[in-house]
Amino acid sequence: MNQEFSAAYWQQRYQQGQTGWDVGGITAPLREYFDQLQNKALRILIPGCGHAYEAEYLHNLGFTQVYVADLAEAPLQQFASRVPGFPKAHLLQADFFSLEGQYDLVVEQTFFCALPPDLRPNYARKCAELLYPGGKLMGLLFDTAFSSPGPPFGGDREEYRAYFSPYFDFLHFETAYNSIPPRQGRELFILLQKQAAE
Repeated sequence: MNQEFSAAYWQQRYQQGQTGWDVGGITAPLREYFDQLQNKALRILIPGCGHAYEAEYLHNLGFTQVYVADLAEAPLQQFASRVPGFPKAHLLQADFFSLEGQYDLVVEQTFFCALPPDLRPNYARKCAELLYPGGKLMGLLFDTAFSSPGPPFGGDREEYRAYFSPYFDFLHFETAYNSIPPRQGRELFILLQKQAAE
């Protein structure tokens, strides 16, 4: 793990309220995707979960196998206080790259853009590792460049294709039509399916 963006770095950001990526709730692209899922027993992982509004939403819909992971303790503690019925064993304070187990769905929401860009190929490979055959990676990626040093770190769809295409089939990979206003036209909604083993 890059020491510059260690657990202590993120813990301090949360403690000081330096969380400009946090929009205070689940965003429409993710909500609309979750609303059409039928199987409430899907094993779902939300890495770099922050305040985990997505997990709260899924929990309230009756999904029972939702797991959240973050390097920092502070957002997990806040989430546990806010959603007391969420299983404590599903709160994982851990480095994403050390996670084990397999899931049906990995949810991406502002985690990828927080990673140093040199870790992006490892992120794509790890997502594939953590998914069952046929499992899906769903979420949002920034399709824009940022003028200030990251995080967040920007990028574009061709760069992202290179990372994910060795492991995933692209079911949806287009500009999100329902982003929040500040991100309108600057986000890709992705739905990628883990390729079957050769």
